[in-house]
Amino acid sequence: MKHNPYKIVQMFEETVAEYTGAPYAVAVTSCTDALFLCCKAVHAFEVSIPAKTYLSVPMSIIHSGASVKFTDEEWEGIYQLKPYPIYDAAKRFTSEMYVPGTHMCLSFHIKKHLKIGKGGMILTDNKEVADWLRVARYEGRNAVPYKEDDIKVLGWNMYMTPQQASHGLALMQNYPENVPDLIEEGGYRDLREFTVFKNK
Repeated sequence: MKHNPYKIVQMFEETVAEYTGAPYAVAVTSCTDALFLCCKAVHAFEVSIPAKTYLSVPMSIIHSGASVKFTDEEWEGIYQLKPYPIYDAAKRFTSEMYVPGTHMCLSFHIKKHLKIGKGGMILTDNKEVADWLRVARYEGRNAVPYKEDDIKVLGWNMYMTPQQASHGLALMQNYPENVPDLIEEGGYRDLREFTVFKNK
């Protein structure tokens, strides 16, 4: 095959990295999966997050093997999964937004800034983490033909498709430089109200 369709994913990653000021960007299926992978990457144990956020955030933390502690912290745009260098940045997508030394998780959901339907990305300046994320998101596979690969680690099916990446790349061509954070209309519910998160 003359052209590898997954090349478009790399092009989208490079475009987002340049726009945000991050050395590396790794495309995944969603911000939720980005948070999960980052928690696995840092071997998260106990994570503190605002009680008023989207419900998939604590779910991704718990699924990663860590526990959740809810706080009354107020936030806009981004917040940290404390004490780890992981940020939920689903409500922010603007130029030069990357915070050095962190793993920032983006959302490209239809309700977010870059509306490709679904998708996410992890911004980082840690090459070792970026290399692990690329393998982990793709069932442990490397960027070589499947029949030539040797799978050495367990991974997940969390890679972005070329169709999503091409849409995102097209939208980036006219995306503005300075974009305000999104505001959740009506605010988020306190997740401690849900039975599944009680006693957390």
